[in-house]
Amino acid sequence: MSSSTQSAALDRAAVARVDVDDLLTDVLAIPEHLRDALWKAESAALEPWDSPDGVVVAGMGGSAIGGHLARAILGDHASRPLLAANAYGLPPWTTPDTTVLCSSYSGNTEETLACYEAAGVIGARRVAATSGGKLAELARADGVPVIPVAGGLQPRAAVAYLTVAALEVAAQCGVGPGCNSEIDVAAEHLEQLVEAWGPDAGEDSEAKSLARTLHGTIPVICGAGLTTSIAYRWKSQINENAKQLAFATELPEADHHEIVGWSSAADFGRFSGVFLDDADTHPRVSARIRRTGAIVAEGASGGVHRVQSRGATAVERVFSLIMLGDLMSVYLAVLRGVDPSPVPAIARLKAELGAA
Repeated sequence: MSSSTQSAALDRAAVARVDVDDLLTDVLAIPEHLRDALWKAESAALEPWDSPDGVVVAGMGGSAIGGHLARAILGDHASRPLLAANAYGLPPWTTPDTTVLCSSYSGNTEETLACYEAAGVIGARRVAATSGGKLAELARADGVPVIPVAGGLQPRAAVAYLTVAALEVAAQCGVGPGCNSEIDVAAEHLEQLVEAWGPDAGEDSEAKSLARTLHGTIPVICGAGLTTSIAYRWKSQINENAKQLAFATELPEADHHEIVGWSSAADFGRFSGVFLDDADTHPRVSARIRRTGAIVAEGASGGVHRVQSRGATAVERVFSLIMLGDLMSVYLAVLRGVDPSPVPAIARLKAELGAA
C-alpha cells in the first residue's frame, strides 16, 4: 500500500468527488431501510399459511442476497428449508407445498420471471418482492401478494428490504420465527455503527482502514456458518462497487483444498485474505480461522485480516458485517477513483442478450 493511499482522505467530501451518484447515502440509510422494510412487509397484509416443504427464494445478484441472509439469520431456528434458486428454473424437488418468493428489485430479471412462471405451473404458492416491473404486473394480475420495495435504489442497495421480505415470508409460512423486534433493535445498533464507520468518522476507523489495506490487492473473503453468505456479499460488493476481482470461500471446506493454493499466491498477484468471524462460530471453526489465517499469511502479500461481527442477536451481527462491507467497498471504489454506482459490464451483457 502506497503512502498516498495511506494518507488519502475518505471523508464525505472526498467520497462525493468520486461517488457521483451518491451510493454512499443509500448505504448509510440501511438502518432506516430496515424500519421501512418492516412497514412495507406489513402493508402486504400476508395471511399466515402452512408451507411444509419450506421456502425457495428465486432471485439473482443483489436481489438474491436477501434470501441467503435470511437463512443465515434464522440459523438453527429454521424448522424447514429456506433455500435459494439462482437460475432460470426451480430446484427439481420444489412441490405445491413449497412457497416460492420471487425476488427481483427491478421486477424484470428474466431468470426470476422464469421461476415465477415455473412456480405457477406446479401450483406452488407464490409471493413477489419487487419495486415494480413485469413481476409486479404479473403478480397483481394473478392475485399473488406483492411485498413492495422502495424504488430509486441500486438493486444491491435494497439488501435490507429484500432480507426483511424473506424473513417475513418465512415467518408467515411456518419456516421460522418472526424477527420484527430484532430488526428494530438492529436498526438502532446500525445507527451507532454508521457513526463509527461512516464518512464523518476518523480516518483510522475500521471501514476506512480496511479499505486502505485491501486497496491494490485481490481480496479472498472467507466466511463460516452465519458469515458464509456475508462473505459472498462482500465479494460481490467489491466486484460491483470497486470494479475489481474478489473471491469468496468458506470454512471448514476451504481447509480441504484451497489452503494449499495459498503457498504460491504471490506468484500470481497480490492477494489478501479476510476472515469474517462471529461470536457464535463453532469452536473448532474458530480454531481453524486462527490456524488457517497463519498459513494463508505465508502467501498473502496483501496480508490477512480477521473481522468480527458486532451485536447480540443474529440480525444485529449479520447487518453489522453488511454495513462494514458495504462501506468498505465504497471507500475502496473511492481509492480506485471509480464511481461505485454504474455497472457497465452488466448493462452491456443485458443489452447483448436482449438483442440475441
